[in-house]
Amino acid sequence: MHKFRIAWLPGDGIGPEVCAAARLVLDAAGLDAEYLHGDIGWEFWRKEGDALPPRTLDLLSKTHCAFFGAITSKPSADAARELAPELQGQGLVYRSPIIRLRQWLDLYLCLRPCHAFPGNPLNYREGIDIVVFRENTEGMYIGVEFPSVPNSFQAEMPRIPPDAAISIRSITRQASRRIVEAAFQYAVKHRRRKVTAVHKANVLRATCGLFLEEAQAVAAHYPQIRFEAANVDAMCMWLLKNPENNDVIVTTNLFGDILSDLCAQLTGGMGFACSGNIGNTYAVFEPTHGSAPKYAGCNKVNPLAAILAAKMMVEWLGETAMARNIESAVAHVIAKGALRTYDMGGHTGTMEMAHGVAALISPHTPTEDLVNMRATVGQRIDTHGSKIEELAGTGALDTQGG
Repeated sequence: MHKFRIAWLPGDGIGPEVCAAARLVLDAAGLDAEYLHGDIGWEFWRKEGDALPPRTLDLLSKTHCAFFGAITSKPSADAARELAPELQGQGLVYRSPIIRLRQWLDLYLCLRPCHAFPGNPLNYREGIDIVVFRENTEGMYIGVEFPSVPNSFQAEMPRIPPDAAISIRSITRQASRRIVEAAFQYAVKHRRRKVTAVHKANVLRATCGLFLEEAQAVAAHYPQIRFEAANVDAMCMWLLKNPENNDVIVTTNLFGDILSDLCAQLTGGMGFACSGNIGNTYAVFEPTHGSAPKYAGCNKVNPLAAILAAKMMVEWLGETAMARNIESAVAHVIAKGALRTYDMGGHTGTMEMAHGVAALISPHTPTEDLVNMRATVGQRIDTHGSKIEELAGTGALDTQGG
């Protein structure tokens, strides 16, 4: 009897490869888990008209959490055209399976840690350590859209031309409050100094105004944490100008989607970008990159995003020492520089990189050896060159999920 049951959802394109890399590392770390394969992605949309079949939803109900690789999504016209002939003309509509999972399981928190590992040649700047809290269930992604203006809308708002398309943005107090509360709780737990609520309340007065009101109300209960509010356009500018001045960012769905990719690029790009979709009782972990079909089967892409997502999953499951060992091994591989995938300017393959990480995290390796290794590679010079800061043991590397 295994301690954990994990739904394993490789998906499309490079998804199976990066999932295999993550599984290699999890096995090396000694995670006591049963992995249950689930069907998800474009192949099942084409063959069955459903990218998230009911059998996969049933599988999730029998597991502790899920690990997800990547999916291919295409515009509506392409989705309809690629359906099997017997499914054509039935009015089937493609919806992203990961968005459906977030809403069906109420995975309201999308946690995206963006940490500049020392020695990563792709870092925009050393010392960046940002955690993005993105509300995951509402906003512009609720899926309420109209390709043309409904008659009821046109009667109420005649200034909208009849050939317009409409997408609904829904922001609720309850969802706003709980995502901001989660951000502040994380800041307290991990000794973070600041939480920034990102909005556009000067233009989106109703929806962003509501979100900002709730953020301010929650912030009042955490006087020990510095609170700031910033317009999303200004936030993009400040992230590029002074990224190291940012700490915990909390925002709505669409803004969080955009800002987390920006923060990911500051810390190495999609090859390092991991994510946890977290609810009260269930979570789905994933690398945030796409399916990159042109690289499928090439053993070329960087698996570290998937490996770091696996680290987040292990942390959420309560195996904190194991999670630290995985992160320490990743940090060591990056700092040493002998293994570099193509995005890092090297020629290391996907599984070779995974083996390099796995070799450092045997469950039989004493934890104190990994801690010592972590201390060795965790030293860096700050962005002004004025001091040496020891990352190991300060929590700066501990961007845990959950």
